[in-house]
Amino acid sequence: MKHISPLKNVVQEYAWGSYTAIPELMGNPSPSENPQAELWMGAHPKAPSSVHMDNRWLSLEEVIKKDPITILGKSVAEKFNNRLPFLFKVLAAEKPLSIQAHPNRTQAIAGFEKENRLGIPFEASDRNYKDNNHKPECICALTPFWALNGFRSIREIISGIKDCCPKGLEKERRLLERNPTDDGLKRFFKSLMMLNPDKKTKIIEEALSVAEKHREKDAAYDWMIRLHQAYPSDIGIISPIILNLILLLPGQAMFLPSGQLHAYLNGLGMELMANSDNVLRGGLTPKHVDVEELLKVLRFKQSKGTIHSPGPESKLEYLYPSDAEEFVLSVISIKKGDVFESNELSGVEILFCSTGSARIKSVAEKEFITLNQGASAVISAAARKYSIEGDATIYKAAVPITAYSIHSALADNRET
Repeated sequence: MKHISPLKNVVQEYAWGSYTAIPELMGNPSPSENPQAELWMGAHPKAPSSVHMDNRWLSLEEVIKKDPITILGKSVAEKFNNRLPFLFKVLAAEKPLSIQAHPNRTQAIAGFEKENRLGIPFEASDRNYKDNNHKPECICALTPFWALNGFRSIREIISGIKDCCPKGLEKERRLLERNPTDDGLKRFFKSLMMLNPDKKTKIIEEALSVAEKHREKDAAYDWMIRLHQAYPSDIGIISPIILNLILLLPGQAMFLPSGQLHAYLNGLGMELMANSDNVLRGGLTPKHVDVEELLKVLRFKQSKGTIHSPGPESKLEYLYPSDAEEFVLSVISIKKGDVFESNELSGVEILFCSTGSARIKSVAEKEFITLNQGASAVISAAARKYSIEGDATIYKAAVPITAYSIHSALADNRET
C-alpha cells in the first residue's frame, strides 16, 4: 500500500437511513434505491474499507494484517494488537435510531465469550455481542442533528413525569421521589421497561394528549409525537422527558462513553468510535431488547449531555475533546492559498472530505492524491508527514498522541 491511499467504503442500508443525504454528499444519484444509513471507513470485519494496491482493491483489514507496523505505526500496533483501533462513519438518520448503550471492555469480553459458549450465531436476532470490544463514540454534526444523550437530573425526570404522565406513572414517580439516587433511577427505568401492555398503552395515550397541547412550545413534546409516529406502541416515546434532548449545530459534537443511554434522532454527522459493533437496545426499535443485559451495562449517573466545539490544535486544525484512548476527531479547514502541514505521525489516520476539494501530499514519498467531497483516504504511519492544499473541509480520525506513542514514533523513525 502507498503511504497515502484512497479508500473504497461500504454503505450500510438500514431502515432509518436517508435516501438523499449520503448519495448527495458522495455525488451519487439521489434519491437512492434504498435508505443509506452509514458509510463505514475502517477495518471492521463486518464491512472493511478497501485500498488500491497492486492494481486491485484489497481489504484494509487484510492489508493491515500483512504489515501492521508500517500502516498503524509501532506504538499503535503494539497497543491495539495489530488492529486499527477506531471506526469512522458518516451517519445519516432520517428516522430515529433505537435507544441504546454500549458495553465497557470488561462487559464486552464477558458477553462475547458467553454468547460464543452458548453457540448463538453472529447474525442471530437475539445476539447482543458481535465482538469483544467496548464502544465509546463521538458524533459531530454536519447538519442540525437531534439526539438524546444521558439521563436528565432526577428532579427534571420527576417534574416531566408529573406534567405528562401524572396518572399512568404516579406509582413509579413516587417511588423515585422516595429514592432519588442512582439506584432509584435504575429501579424506575427497569419498571418502565417491564410495563404490561395495557398499562403501557394508557401511559402512551396520556403522554400524547399532553404533548399535543404543548408541542409548539417544547421540543421534547414535539419529539414525543414524532417518536410515536415511528414507534406507536413503544414506551420509548416518553424518552425526551427522561433523557437529555440535544440539538447539535453544524460543527458541534458530543462524546458518548460506554454505558451512556442515547439515541440519534435526525441529521447528518461524522461518527467516530472504538472499532466495535456491540449494541444493547432499550426501545424505539423492532429489534431484540434484552432488558437484563442492558441494565448490567447502563450508567445511571445524571448528566447535562455536554456539547463540544473544537479547540485550535494548529492554525488550520481544530480538535474535539475525547476521553477515548482509541480515537480523536479533528477538522481541518483550508482555503485557496493555505498549506496545512501535519505533525510528525505517530499512527495511522483516516481523512474524509465533507466539502470542497484538496490535494494531499506525502513528504516521505512525494506522492499525492486528490480528495474531493465525499471521498476518503488512509494515511499510513510510514508517511511520517503530509501536507494539504486546496479549498476544503476535512474531518480526521486519528489515535491520540501520548508520551508513549511519541517515544515509539521517534523509535520508528530511527529504525527507518
